[in-house]
Amino acid sequence: MNSAHCFTLLRILISPLFPVLYLGYEWLEIPLLWVPYLLLGLLLVCECSDILDGFLARRCNQVTDLGKVLDPMADSVTHLSFFLTFTQGLVQLPLLLVLVFLYREFFVSTLRTLCALKGFALAARLSGKLKAVLQACSAFLILFFMLLHLHGAISLETLQQASLITVAIAALYTMFSACDYFYANRLFIKKSLHNI
Repeated sequence: MNSAHCFTLLRILISPLFPVLYLGYEWLEIPLLWVPYLLLGLLLVCECSDILDGFLARRCNQVTDLGKVLDPMADSVTHLSFFLTFTQGLVQLPLLLVLVFLYREFFVSTLRTLCALKGFALAARLSGKLKAVLQACSAFLILFFMLLHLHGAISLETLQQASLITVAIAALYTMFSACDYFYANRLFIKKSLHNI
């Protein structure tokens, strides 16, 4: 364990708080108007810890095999927790759309594992990093739309439509990043699958 890993684990531990706050605000006796601000704070902590763990890993020479596994996992857990949470309540994202993110992570994780078992380490792609950034931006936008709605600036229908369009764009790019990952690593994948 090192400081970079601690920031990564922080993201994983914070992620379950998204559904707890969003779905259980009444039980927790939190005013609905406070919920997007609290979620925004959690999201900021998660995204800042993502930046910090990468910075510390490179700056302090703390790049490890564990970190290479934990960091993308923490990104996936954070963003999936967020988007799955918003299939409920005010936002009502379609579950099928959110499953695109889930299937992409399963697909890439399975390929990484198979290749690792055969001694091939699949390199991260720029498209994967951009995918994480786009998903984070989508999450911030949904909270912004939610704030506008709760302050009476937009209707519930507009909130749901704007959120849907935002996540649909992120989902399309997520599918592209999966294809890019597969194509860029096709030779390693072929070699790894050859003797299975």
